[in-house]
Amino acid sequence: MPESQPLVISSLIPLVAALACFAFGINSSLHHIDEGYVGVYYRGGALLLSTSEPGYHVMVPWLTHFRQVQTTLQTDEVKNVPCGTSGGVVIYIDRVEVVNQLLRGSVYEIVKNYTADYDKTLIFNKVHHELNQFCSVHTLQEVYIDLFDQIDENMRTSLQKDLFDMAPGLTIQAVRVTKPKIPEQIRKNYETMEGEKTKLLIAQQKQKVIEKEAETDRKRAVIQAEMEAQVAKIKYEQKIMEKESLKKMSIIEDETHVAREKALADAEYYRDYKRAESNKVQLTPEYLELKKIESTAANTKIYFGDKIPSMFITDQALKLK
Repeated sequence: MPESQPLVISSLIPLVAALACFAFGINSSLHHIDEGYVGVYYRGGALLLSTSEPGYHVMVPWLTHFRQVQTTLQTDEVKNVPCGTSGGVVIYIDRVEVVNQLLRGSVYEIVKNYTADYDKTLIFNKVHHELNQFCSVHTLQEVYIDLFDQIDENMRTSLQKDLFDMAPGLTIQAVRVTKPKIPEQIRKNYETMEGEKTKLLIAQQKQKVIEKEAETDRKRAVIQAEMEAQVAKIKYEQKIMEKESLKKMSIIEDETHVAREKALADAEYYRDYKRAESNKVQLTPEYLELKKIESTAANTKIYFGDKIPSMFITDQALKLK
């Protein structure tokens, strides 16, 4: 029995070795692709036509290997990019962030043409090229201050324009460029210049405040003058109304007086008219004859004849003599 144990162990060794090789082969062939990625396969250094979606997959062990290519939004960072301005000053862009996305349907063609590390050729190298193109035709003042806010959009437009021709399916969503690093002495000069600009802006703001206060005072004076003018106009109109009221009252009084005088005149006329009518009725020939007789009887002297004295003297005149 003891002599048979080595025989059993020796017979199991090939089996164990075969099982180990099988397990190792299974482990090497079984792989998974993460969500947001597409798997591409190489065999003997050649890119295979097949691609795989997220999940578990099997490949020929040892002969085939795979790479995962991201198809969701990703951000590539290009750091410390040198950039020479038109004036000969070399500045450095600390970091350029390029947000891009590769479409699933374009993975095979782009990997075939530019390898799985396509972003090195299509993004990293292009960023260096485009930044140097931009800096070479602009001054330090334009790159650092005047046109700095346009660099992001210009970079995105330039990169996307080239990708339309070179790599359809790879899109640039956004580009972010950090502030360039410039020589220390030039930076100090810019800081001094910014300080002077700040002082100038403060002075301009103070001047605007003074002008605004003066404008406010002027408007206040105009409003006050308009208000006084309106008050004066109201008082003037009030006086005019008072004068017109007095005039109307005078006219009413005059009309009242005229009416009163007219009424008195009409009454006097009516009285005289009635008296005249009464006299006309009363002064009949018989009444007049009676009055004549009464008047004659009242005289103290009566003259008869053809000639009467041309002068007569009353009793009072004789008494005076």
